[in-house]
Amino acid sequence: MEKKDVATMYNLPSKVIFCQRCTISNQRPRIAFDEDGICSACKFSDYKRTIDWKQRDLELKALCDQHRKNDGSYDVIVPVSGGKDGGFVAHMLKYRYGMHPLLVTWSPHLYTNIGRQNIESLIKVGGFDHILGTVNGKVHRLMSKLAFLYLGDNFQPFIYGQTNFPLKLAVTYNIQLIMYGENGEVEYGGDMKNANSPTRKIEDHDDHYFSGKPPEFWEAYGVSPKEIYPYRPPAYDLLMQNKTEIHFFSYYHFWDPQENFYYCVENTGFRPNDVRSEGTYSKYASLDDKTDGFHYFLSFIKFGIGRATNDSAHEVRDGKITRDEAIALVKKYDGEFPQKYFDVFLDYVGITEEIFSEIIDSWRSPHIWSHTSGNWELTHPIWNELGEAEDLK
Repeated sequence: MEKKDVATMYNLPSKVIFCQRCTISNQRPRIAFDEDGICSACKFSDYKRTIDWKQRDLELKALCDQHRKNDGSYDVIVPVSGGKDGGFVAHMLKYRYGMHPLLVTWSPHLYTNIGRQNIESLIKVGGFDHILGTVNGKVHRLMSKLAFLYLGDNFQPFIYGQTNFPLKLAVTYNIQLIMYGENGEVEYGGDMKNANSPTRKIEDHDDHYFSGKPPEFWEAYGVSPKEIYPYRPPAYDLLMQNKTEIHFFSYYHFWDPQENFYYCVENTGFRPNDVRSEGTYSKYASLDDKTDGFHYFLSFIKFGIGRATNDSAHEVRDGKITRDEAIALVKKYDGEFPQKYFDVFLDYVGITEEIFSEIIDSWRSPHIWSHTSGNWELTHPIWNELGEAEDLK
């Protein structure tokens, strides 16, 4: 298996450093650190606490008034998975702001039981109209395999649909407003150019969400234009004619994923998992897909940033845990192999365990990983550079 030049592909710094406030490193693509070693996500977290949220609420009310329809038709699309964040946004828009949302879901690769239960609960308990987009299963499976083989992330075809399906329905149903939850680039560290903007440009999708490879990229690997069609966005001129706008609820409302969880337990019947997710300590995030764990595991391989790092970093910023507690959680759980659905994953993408291991190792960058005594180890784990974290009690 050809070795990937991860550092060049993602423009990663050669020296690994960690934010002095949270657990994220400078290996997260597009993140920035200031001269004091503070990451852009932590700096934005500070900035959030200076925002006049009452004024932002007035802006949201004005936006809703602008798009509100009086003929009974839908006036906003809310992309949802059935999880806490989309459910929170949808419920707030309908019951606090009086909107008539159409909920839109692009089907996961392989639904988990809890994922299916939560999307059904959101519709029935929350009380929403909902459209589920399910693509040709053979094609989706093939594209997942190709994405895993060539991009090191089987999630890429899901991301195409998750991003473009709401745009298609906006044009189809003559809905001008699409409301997402958080702007991940701003909240979790990335391109900060939209930190003070409620909207996202559709043109940014290819770079930020598609790894620079739009759906048409896969035609070179034998996927036909007809098979690619469901993954593509509507024609750009149709989006412009429809005056489609993509907004982030996090611009208008202080964003706190754990509080979203509590809200949805109370209002939409959301249920967490009975056990923590592999690779982290939480039970309530990214529960929908049996292949979720491999998406996060490949992030750990490519960047040294696993699921526990991502979870703990934003919980430090949100004031839920201390940095020392976060480091201990990272040390204990980050990079844990997603064993539960491993056989299911291998069968789904149609590869052997040997090929899987070759693919994984091809994405290990020497500035992040070292191979000694037959084992792979991080060259710069956070607990070594910043001091040993106390073991969890």
